[in-house]
Amino acid sequence: MLFMGEEWAAGTPWQFFTDHTDPELAEAVRRGRRREFAEHGWAEEDVPDPQDPATRDRSCLDWSEPEREPHARVLAWYRRLIALRHAHADLTDPDLADLKVAHDAQARWLAFRRGDVRVAVNLGKAPAEIPLGTRPVRVLAAWEPVGTTDPDGLLRLPGESCVVLEQD
Repeated sequence: MLFMGEEWAAGTPWQFFTDHTDPELAEAVRRGRRREFAEHGWAEEDVPDPQDPATRDRSCLDWSEPEREPHARVLAWYRRLIALRHAHADLTDPDLADLKVAHDAQARWLAFRRGDVRVAVNLGKAPAEIPLGTRPVRVLAAWEPVGTTDPDGLLRLPGESCVVLEQD
């Protein structure tokens, strides 16, 4: 599920806004938002007023962003991933019985396999070596350029990146 501009990493915030014509309801919503945000450490003056038209205006998407970097790259990535879901049943099967997962919390990587598709994610800043086995794979999509696995079965994945692979 994607939310309003997420597919291109929209720079605009999503701020809750309302247009209640009943002054009592408007004030109740305003107080409720302030109370809710206060529970998360926000100062009252930093909470966007849901009744202020400027709150709504700040939340309007900038539709020129998808044509500019870095937004265009993110949009292309999402489009590629969606296309892969349509092309590979292994990525849409709701049965989790065949899903195999490996991770290294300290190195901050996660990999999963379903059928012939593998997904590896490196959440760390440093490159990670992820064991995938020695069976040949080909890259279907990669956030950063990445080669296939080495003969030793290790995928060397750059920091803060992801790759989708298919076993040959």
